[in-house]
Parts: sequence; structure tokens; C-alpha cells
Amino acid sequence: MVFFPDPWSVESMPDSTGGFNGFQQQHSNGRTMNNNRRIAFGYSTRCNIKCDHCVAAHDGSPETKMALETAIQIIEEMSRSQITGISFTAGEPLLYLNEMKELVRTCKMQNIYSRIVTNGYWSKTRDRSDKMVSALKDAGLSQLRISFSRWHQKNVRRENILNAALSCQRVGLDYFISFVTDFRKEDDVQEQFLQDNQLKYFPEPLIYFGNATGIKQPPVFTDYPAHRCTMNPYLSPEMDMFACCDAGTQFTKTDAFYLGSLKSHSVDHLFQKKEKNLLFHLIKTMGLTAMASFLGFKASEIVKFRKCNLCEALFNSTDHLERLKKSATTELLHWTR
Repeated sequence: MVFFPDPWSVESMPDSTGGFNGFQQQHSNGRTMNNNRRIAFGYSTRCNIKCDHCVAAHDGSPETKMALETAIQIIEEMSRSQITGISFTAGEPLLYLNEMKELVRTCKMQNIYSRIVTNGYWSKTRDRSDKMVSALKDAGLSQLRISFSRWHQKNVRRENILNAALSCQRVGLDYFISFVTDFRKEDDVQEQFLQDNQLKYFPEPLIYFGNATGIKQPPVFTDYPAHRCTMNPYLSPEMDMFACCDAGTQFTKTDAFYLGSLKSHSVDHLFQKKEKNLLFHLIKTMGLTAMASFLGFKASEIVKFRKCNLCEALFNSTDHLERLKKSATTELLHWTR
């Protein structure tokens, strides 16, 4: 595993370096805390469909699940560590409905915002959909995130998505539809369906990892994006915690985003490890584009990368990672306009 040593911690930086100490608060006990700690919580990797684009799936990858009692204890510890939001994800959480209701109730008791990410397989009829959404709302769920794409809809009818969204509207549960797309013209018909039914949705760019590794990337014409990332961490069912909830969990050449295991470290320790890491902070503020330019990538190369793929090029390369680490407190830090 790769662990960034203290020279890259935010606490080691003087205030004159751009005010990086300002994005955290120092508590009276000396702990560095972030006011907006959120995490993607992988309760189980089991899923009832096998989508061709799934970033979380690989051919032959085993199904794993966390014990309910363990998950409850972790959520209670997360509350003590000032975690403000938990998004239950990984496989299909609602395959374990009773357990998810218990976890959501725990979040509510601990005053933690809760979200469940679902493929909507359960909403085949209005009645079934209303019962599910009502049960989740009664348990205390804050929001339902419904996945939708031309890959999902090979396995789940888009009418399911409509049923789930309308149930949320009737019951009064906040929701949004995550419309995964690679911006091909053929996705227009899927998006038109969402628009025709006046559903709340947000386009989500396809991430070319996991099952999506072999999908050909179409040319996407855009301005020169900064490629900043919010860097929300991810907890796996095996209790491993990563600084990124998407592609960063698969940077196996360097393990650059691996924070550690809750089997041997506290929630607060692993969050602080992420928050003190200057390179992670620069991903959020400077952006990957500027970091790639610093390393010598040509603009004509950078513009062809999607964000997660550019991140892989920088952080899943031993040479690039070492250069970033060595320059993080000097040249890289001042690579600004």
C-alpha cells in the first residue's frame, strides 16, 4: 500500500501557500475536522443484474457482504466522527430490504443524511413501488438515487424507473435519477423519456472502468476542463476505505487512494488521513488538468481524457505519483495562474 508521509499533509503547510489550512477547522482537542464528511457505503457487492457498463463489477469478481451488526456499529462510529451523509451503494442495496431499513433507521437516529442507490428492479407496478418507497421513507431515508441508462434498461424496464420516481413524488421522498451516458446520439431517446415525464434527473458521464473498460469512447467536444473532483471516499464490504468512490478503488499499481482498513483503524483516523493529504486537496481545488500539464502532458493529450482516466494516468503510475509527491509542497503548489 502507498501511504503519503507527513510532508504532504495540510497541517505541515504554512499559511502563505494559498490558505490551504482554511479548508479545515482545528478543534480544541487538536483534531482536524472537515465540516462536510460524506461517504459511499458499500454494504454488499451483490447485484441482481449484470450491466455492461458497471464500474463496480468485473468478470469473475466475488460477491461480498458486510454483517448487519458490523455496519450498524460503523454507522454509530461515523456519527461520532462527524460524518454528515452516507450513500448506500456498491451492488443493489435493496436486495436486503429489511437490513437496509435497519441501517437507514440507524442513520436517522444518528442524525446522518442517508441515500440509497438502486436500479429500480423492485418497481414493476405502482402498488409495489409505492409500498417500497413508503417503507423506505418510514424508516427515515433522506433520498433515493435511481440509476438509468441504456445499459441498465437491458435488464430493468424504463417503466420501472418511472414508477419509482412517481412513487417518490406521491409519498414525498426526495429522489433523483442518475442518467449514465457516454453522450452518444442513441441516448437521446432515453433522455427524452425522462423529459417527457418531467422527472428530475442529472446526466452522469460513463466511467470507463470495471465492465466499461472495453467500451469504445466516442469523441466528445468540450472546452478545456479543469477536471476537479469532490473525492468522496468509499467503504467496501470488506471494511477497506478508499479516498475515491469511483475509479480510484481500482488503481492497483500504486494503491494511491487506499486509506486503510476499519479493522485496524478508526473512521476518524482514515478521514483525517484523506483530509490531510495535500495531493487529494489539489485534485479538488487545482484539478487534474493542471497537474497533468505540470507533469508535461500536452494539451492535445489532456483534452482527450475523461476525468477518471486522466486521474488513472497520474495516480496509477509510480513515476507520475512520485513526481507529484516530491513537488507537492514546492513547484506543483505554485503551478497556478
